[in-house]
Formats: sequence, structure tokens, C-alpha cells
Amino acid sequence: MTIKLAVFDAYGTLFDVDAAARELAMRDPRLTPIWPQLAFDWRRKQLEYSWLREVMGEYVDFWQLTRDGLDWAMAAQSVQDADLAEALMALYRELPAYKEVPAMLAALKARGVGRAILSNGTPAMLDAAVQAAGIEGLIDEVLSVDSIRRFKPAQAVYDLVEEQMGVRPHEVLFVSSNGWDAAGAARAGFRVAWVNRAGFPRERLPWKPADMLKDLSGVPDLISPFS
Repeated sequence: MTIKLAVFDAYGTLFDVDAAARELAMRDPRLTPIWPQLAFDWRRKQLEYSWLREVMGEYVDFWQLTRDGLDWAMAAQSVQDADLAEALMALYRELPAYKEVPAMLAALKARGVGRAILSNGTPAMLDAAVQAAGIEGLIDEVLSVDSIRRFKPAQAVYDLVEEQMGVRPHEVLFVSSNGWDAAGAARAGFRVAWVNRAGFPRERLPWKPADMLKDLSGVPDLISPFS
């Protein structure tokens, strides 16, 4: 099967979603004992709110969901500090990429494979993250759900790839660190690589990833150099 395009989820896949809380904890001792749980809850509620709003048909953009998730996570830790929340949100806007990302994208580029992002993030969020990570020259296109006001794993989100990139699902390798996103992408007809950094069990859903990786460094090996 010829793969013409590699499509990446952004948050948790290319960009380290724990980095904002981890970095601020090095400067603010209040966060030192609580930042791992804060980061976990922040991400969990951010995603839960995206699913709930998709089901309810009540869209707000992902930046607002990110703030809503943070507010919940801070309340769960009995932390009330508007300046601290603003500092965390500022760091979230410029999350670092995982260390293997630049070399992985460069290897795909050298093989002539297109590289795109498909994310719940807003265009402004994604542009800031790509620029901060220094990978703007390695990404061909950034697709945001904001254009259709839907969230993953809605089929309409995955349809954006063919609609905007002109590549059929069977010609796409979709890469995500989220098991539920991997299932949604497999359902949409993509070949899927699940980057299972945490060693989670597979989701109990009928749509399975074709490949499972520990990090992104193995992605180029999944694509023939003759693709």
C-alpha cells in the first residue's frame, strides 16, 4: 500500500501536554508536589469536555476547553490563583515537541511523504505550537476542527484530510498517541499508528491501529521509501 501522507494528532502526539505544569513547577514551589496530578486532570477534563460538547452539539473552541479543563484541575487541587492560571495557559500555547519529532519529520520529508497535522486545536494554538517547536518547515499543512466546529472522533473531522489535502484515506498514515483517536481514525479508513508512550491497553473498540509504537521515532520505518 502506498502511503502519500502522514497525518499527526498534535497534543500529546507531537507536543508534550505535561510540559506546561512541569515547567512552571520548577519555578513555583506550590506546584512541586501536585503538578503531575494537575497535568493529568487538566488533559483529562480538556478531552472530556470536547467529547461532551460534541455529543451535545454545543461547540466552543479548544482554547476555551483548555481553560475550562485547567480551571477544573486547579479546583480539584484547591488552588485559586488567576495569575498562576494565566502563566500555565501561556506555557500551554508554546508546548515543546517531543525530542524525536524534528528528526522523524525530516526523515519523512526526505522520503517524499507529505506531513500534516489534524487537531482539535484552534489555528492560533497550532500555529504558536508549531512555531515554538521550530518545525514549521517540516509541516505541509495544519488542519483544525475549528473550520467545521466539530471535535474528534466525529467522522467529519477525519474527512477534512481528503477534502483539504486531496489524499484518499487508504493513502494516509494517521499517527496519534490517543487510543480513542486511533480508533476513530481506523474507522475512517486510515492506516493508523498508535504511539502508546504510557503502555496503556488497547481500547475495547472494534477499530484497531495497524501499528503500535513507543514513540514517534519509528514512524518513518512504517512507510516504504518507495512510497
